[in-house]
Amino acid sequence: MAGPDVRLTAWVHGHVQGVGFRWWTRSRALELGLTGYAANRPDGRVQVVAQGPREHCQRLLELLQGGSTPGRVDTVVADWAVATEPIDGFTER
Repeated sequence: MAGPDVRLTAWVHGHVQGVGFRWWTRSRALELGLTGYAANRPDGRVQVVAQGPREHCQRLLELLQGGSTPGRVDTVVADWAVATEPIDGFTER
């Protein structure tokens, strides 16, 4: 039996703005059935918030770290929490 949905917040550092990174992340998240968003931050990072089954969020995190993303990912800092508020769809912000 699956546990409660989780919320992954990933801070992606590197050359990840202006290279299609948010679009790519949204596509992967939708393929995994996740909800959330990918947002450019003023300091050059992209913040990814994804909600759904832990194994699907873990797979998205692996993809973010995997080297096949647009641009260049230097590091990903991940924070895990229990999903409390529902999010509709997966958007680019």
